[in-house]
Amino acid sequence: MLYKLFYYFHEYYSPLNVFRYITFRTAMAIITSFIIIFITAPWFIGKLRKLSMTQHVRDDGPQTHLKKAGTPTMGGIMIILSVVLSVLMWGDLSNKFILIMIVAIVGFGLIGFADDYLKAVKQNPKGLGGWYKFGAQIGLAVVIGFMFYYDPNDIYIAKLSIPFFKKWLIDLGWFYVPFPILVIVG
Repeated sequence: MLYKLFYYFHEYYSPLNVFRYITFRTAMAIITSFIIIFITAPWFIGKLRKLSMTQHVRDDGPQTHLKKAGTPTMGGIMIILSVVLSVLMWGDLSNKFILIMIVAIVGFGLIGFADDYLKAVKQNPKGLGGWYKFGAQIGLAVVIGFMFYYDPNDIYIAKLSIPFFKKWLIDLGWFYVPFPILVIVG
């Protein structure tokens, strides 16, 4: 975690104080993720082609989807790894919302991986059944909802001393659990 490492030395070297700004760390995480993708994408796509991890198109779908046949699949692995690595490098892991984001992206990535695995390796053009996929997404959204509900007062706006924000802050109570289902899965 570069954030904690570099910010620790800000008292000795004042330009390192820039690491406390979320905008700087966000920009650095975006750049890091882009560099990871830029460097690894050609190799990773080549490996997927070599392993025959390509798209198998359903017969009953639109004719325009037939041109997708042979396209490498499971590229989401590369994207998810680059995002998670850059967030681990630049994010403040003591922030509960960073952890919720990591759970969400890895969880939904695993659902997508299962779908692509069935399509590419098991040669099942339908992939993961719709109800299984939908059920897994709802289950993960419930977990995310409980992560929010566990400490609903941990919202940064509630900690601000600005009366304007406190006036508009809504305590969702138990609605923290179904709300992510409506937003994420919906």
